Amino acid sequence: MRPFLLALLLCGLLAPVSAQDAKTENVPKHQVPFRLTDTKHVLVRAKINGKGPYNFIVDTGAPALFVATGVCKKQNLEPDKDGWGVFDRFEIEGGVVLDKLQGKIADPFQLEGMNRMGLAGVELHGVIGYNVLARFRVELDFTRDKMVWTPLKFDPGLPEGLNGKAGGVDAMAGMAKVMALLVGKRGRETKLRGALGVELASKDEAVTLAAVHQDSPAAEAGLKAGDRLTQVQGQDVKNAEAVLRLVEKLSAGESLKLTIVRGAETRQVAVSLGKGF
Repeated sequence: MRPFLLALLLCGLLAPVSAQDAKTENVPKHQVPFRLTDTKHVLVRAKINGKGPYNFIVDTGAPALFVATGVCKKQNLEPDKDGWGVFDRFEIEGGVVLDKLQGKIADPFQLEGMNRMGLAGVELHGVIGYNVLARFRVELDFTRDKMVWTPLKFDPGLPEGLNGKAGGVDAMAGMAKVMALLVGKRGRETKLRGALGVELASKDEAVTLAAVHQDSPAAEAGLKAGDRLTQVQGQDVKNAEAVLRLVEKLSAGESLKLTIVRGAETRQVAVSLGKGF
């Protein structure tokens, strides 16, 4: 699967970027770890004022950052009369740090419904939307375990039409609650997968390590770019997607068994998966 840019412009979520803004070769790029939830939402982890990590869905269709009321109550953060709060430090795993970030303190029906029914496989604490995403060029490749976020010289401001405690996002909250009562909560918690620290490439039914991140668990285990990966946890793998399906079942601290081919040598390697925050 080729990497692609999240279609923020196509969705009308980003203002046109100037030629100067497009020159990002000298701008530090952030490697943001992500995973897919059971409902196939892109999930990242974030800290708020040094506390967390919390689980946030990345949603290009969301008009703003939304943080669950329960999270904010634990941090003694109160919304203003229009339902907005100011987060002194919002830190997304991978090095993205936003100071004095405004967000909506609310429980959107999507999150409330999924949490009540356990659909995502993990508790969700918020949604990262327009007023965060519009500040970055986001590259997402589902064969990797990290997105690339490149800062842009663009301040999106706050979207209109979200005033009031509900802000127009809870119109279906009642329906979500009814669905939760009818279906029942699945009552399970899926741990976030551990980090291996490699980039994969697939060609002719073979998987190779295109890159090994510095100081990553893979690097510490002696893996090198160019190694061909033939088995993961004892199962044959022929494409990057198969590797990710096996890796995402494991959490930080667990051991991942790999079979690699380097030159004429085949070796078994055990990697202790790392973690983010």
